[in-house]
Amino acid sequence: MTKKLEVKPKSPSPKLKVETHRDSNNEHQVLFAQTLQSYEQALRLLQAQKYEKARPLLEKVIESGISELADRAKVHVSICKQQLDQIQNTFSTPEEHYDFVVSLMNLGDFVTAREHLETLSSQRPNLDFIWYGRAVLECLTGRTTESLQHLAEAIRINPGNRFQARNDSDFRNMADDPRFTELLYPEGTIGA
Repeated sequence: MTKKLEVKPKSPSPKLKVETHRDSNNEHQVLFAQTLQSYEQALRLLQAQKYEKARPLLEKVIESGISELADRAKVHVSICKQQLDQIQNTFSTPEEHYDFVVSLMNLGDFVTAREHLETLSSQRPNLDFIWYGRAVLECLTGRTTESLQHLAEAIRINPGNRFQARNDSDFRNMADDPRFTELLYPEGTIGA
């Protein structure tokens, strides 16, 4: 007669359970720290009224599943949505939107001004003043090549921009650039 041996599976040792618990706890702490960092960055963006940049960070916080922060992030996401809807509906004409951009440039908020001008130029590429504004912005931020490209487009759409640019102090950074001079005074128009 043969005896069957029963082999009982070993239960994990208490030491292994503690290590597994520690690893899980450390992972949670790391995730919490990363999520908190995203949440804090989103709040800074909200305070700066950069709703379009804050919203994806807040959505990332919600997706993390950390309830302590996710509930607050949901409230902030709804605020972002409301503000973005309000901003988008604020401008009844491209001219009004452009005036807003000029005010941003005058305040030194070149990043937000650039975002608005890019939006305007993609929506209304045939409006010369938008390209002129982009040229001014790029000049003010030291991006000469881009400024010249945008100014050339503004002049192509409306040749009168050539004369306006000649007297515009915003282009003083490029006054000595031969490409700028060539654009404003093409052959045959020096005496004009």
